[in-house]
Amino acid sequence: MPDWIEKIALPFSNSTVGIVVGELAALPGNTFLEQYAERCQLMAQKWLVEHTFLPYGQTANLAIRKQVFEKVGLFRPYLTTGGDADICWRIQQQTDYKLEYAPQAIIRHRHRSNLQDFQSQWRRYGTSNQYLHQLYGVSLMRELTLKESLYRISRWLLKELPRDSAKLAIGKASGIDLIKTPIDLIGFQARTTGQKEAILPEEARQIEWL
Repeated sequence: MPDWIEKIALPFSNSTVGIVVGELAALPGNTFLEQYAERCQLMAQKWLVEHTFLPYGQTANLAIRKQVFEKVGLFRPYLTTGGDADICWRIQQQTDYKLEYAPQAIIRHRHRSNLQDFQSQWRRYGTSNQYLHQLYGVSLMRELTLKESLYRISRWLLKELPRDSAKLAIGKASGIDLIKTPIDLIGFQARTTGQKEAILPEEARQIEWL
C-alpha cells in the first residue's frame, strides 16, 4: 500500500474523524505563472483548514467517510464551485464528526500555466465566495478598487521594481519578484469580477442523497 494511503487511513482509525484533508504539492513549473503560484502557495490546503468560518479542504485531496454522506447528503449537484467547502461545513455543522489535517498525505498537481486559465481560476474563487456567502453568510472578499489598483501599480513602478531589480542583480531576488504585483492585481481583479457577477442558482440549494 502506498505511504500516502496509509497516512490518510490513519486518521480514520479515530471514529470521531469524518473528513481527512491532505496537502497539494505542485509539480515543477516552467512558466512565470506556475512559479508565481508555487511561490504564493496558491493551492496549499493549510490555509483552508484555518478558514475563519469553518475549516475545509479542496476535493483534489479530500477523503470523507461513506456513512457521513448518509447523514448530510451528497454534494449539491448544481453547485458549480464551492462544493468542497459546502460539504465540509455541512458535516461539521450537522454531525459530531471532525476534520483532520494530514499534511503528509500529498497529491501532486500542476498550476495554471497561461493567463486565460489563471484568470478563470481566480474568477471561480470569486464566484465560489459569493455562492458561499449566499448559502452560509460567509463574509465577501474585499473587492479590488480602481484607486487601490492605481496605488499598487505606482508603488510597484516607483519602489518595488527598482528595489527588486537591484536585488536580482546581486542574486537576492528572482524574476518572480519583479512581476509579482502585476500578477497579484490580475488575479484579484478576476476574483472581484467573479464575486460581483455571481448569482447563486436556486437549484444549487438542492442536495442529493444516497
